[in-house]
Amino acid sequence: MSARRALITGITGQDGSYLAEFLLEKDYDVFGMTRRASTENVERIAHLLDRLTLLQGDLLDPPSLDAALRTAEPHEVYNLAAQSFVPTSWNQPVLTAEFTAVGVTRMLEAVRAVDPAIRFYQASSSEMFGKVREVPQTELTPFHPRSPYGVAKAYGHHITVNYRESYDLFAVSGILFNHESPRRGLEFVTRKISDGVARIKLGLADELRLGNLEAKRDWGFAGDYVDAMWRMLQQERSTEYVIATGVEHSVRDFVELAFGHVGLEWERYVVQDPEFMRPAEVDHLVGDPSKARAELGWEPTTSFAELVELMVDADLERLSHAPVEAS
Repeated sequence: MSARRALITGITGQDGSYLAEFLLEKDYDVFGMTRRASTENVERIAHLLDRLTLLQGDLLDPPSLDAALRTAEPHEVYNLAAQSFVPTSWNQPVLTAEFTAVGVTRMLEAVRAVDPAIRFYQASSSEMFGKVREVPQTELTPFHPRSPYGVAKAYGHHITVNYRESYDLFAVSGILFNHESPRRGLEFVTRKISDGVARIKLGLADELRLGNLEAKRDWGFAGDYVDAMWRMLQQERSTEYVIATGVEHSVRDFVELAFGHVGLEWERYVVQDPEFMRPAEVDHLVGDPSKARAELGWEPTTSFAELVELMVDADLERLSHAPVEAS
């Protein structure tokens, strides 16, 4: 068994699918952990199923994590699984805490019990900064999360640091700012925009309802960000890294570029809807990736405009070939 082996929790998500592709290209044996469900949602990794191994496991069930680790015998574990949609975290705050916060502890405990030499990656989030204390945000910026999701991620982040310091595990946290792609869930605002623009362009819809257009984010391409995850686990020491572009854009900027890409005036179609406003807004997230640039040699390769166009084109392609989805 000479090949490097990796276990990815949350492999069926956006980041999990890009990370699986990335590791397969590096000749890893890739194992993915999925929750048992009546219908498995493997759409994002359907093209990879013959090249990786799926194992059943659940962040709520410690014995299943132990079993997955013993079966995969990984050198690296990427903990990407979480309840990751901020609005849902308001509707299901306790479940979000169980998965996104305590689930990290369960995974770390399993690693410690099965093989403490495993290198562990925790998916932290810029949502931990919340009501930001400084702009841009660095690895040392204090957290002030503004949602149950952000609170849960902050717990996961701190418990990862604690296990590294207490048990000498190789455990890193990637504080990833917003990263998008054509594989982003339709509930997220960027994908909602690209999908909405494609539907309007194709005559399948006549309006797009959005919340706060002035919220600013640091948006990058998910395919670039999984490269940073891998680089973190190849270092001599484990620590935290902010992964971001260092450039901020508003939701309005995203809307203008998306509609402009298909030759439409966004003002004619966008309706601001109070239903999509957050109870506590996070207004100004922008990261400083200087440490990642210096220590990991990582740089984002996809510009904001390229990302927007990539997403709109993908949704145009999908919807033009699948009219059934337009209902």
